[in-house]
Amino acid sequence: MIYSLLGKLASIHKGFLVVECGGVGYRVCANARTLSALPPLASEVKLFCHHYVREDQEELFGFLDEHTRSFFELLISISGVGPKTALGVLDLDLVPNIMAAILEKRVDLLSSAPGIGKKTAERIIVELQNKITVPHSEVLTKAMDVNRETEEALLGLGYPRPEIVHALKVAESVGTTVEERLRAALKELGRKK
Repeated sequence: MIYSLLGKLASIHKGFLVVECGGVGYRVCANARTLSALPPLASEVKLFCHHYVREDQEELFGFLDEHTRSFFELLISISGVGPKTALGVLDLDLVPNIMAAILEKRVDLLSSAPGIGKKTAERIIVELQNKITVPHSEVLTKAMDVNRETEEALLGLGYPRPEIVHALKVAESVGTTVEERLRAALKELGRKK
């Protein structure tokens, strides 16, 4: 099994990247947060991997840290949550915030991920409730609410989700209210034009 890859970032695509290690290019599936946090092309990158094997499918999933990979593995252990759906959950917010949403039983936050309905969100909460811990979970879920409202406003303005994910990462360090984060995100999105 492949535990990690260290190599040159060859290319970035929608939903995956290519890392060249020893003359071999590895196609590695990744969520939008991971893709937006990658270094420039041709830079060295280290990814912690999960090798997903089914009888008709074999894929490599990559993450920038072991904590995110471990949480991904917890998610795909749940019936009805496949790897693509788990990547969608990881795009909701930072891992500690998602864990806090699970501990606070916030079905509404979890079900906003693509492919996650109310029943699947409830199943995630029930199955992971006793497997994770996060201090100050109520504070983190409030921060997640602010991010979600900001993201919905930006989607309503017509910005594409991958650009929003990057702009929200910048905005998280600027303010704590929807208005402050929206202003900071719009400023960041304006720089890209």
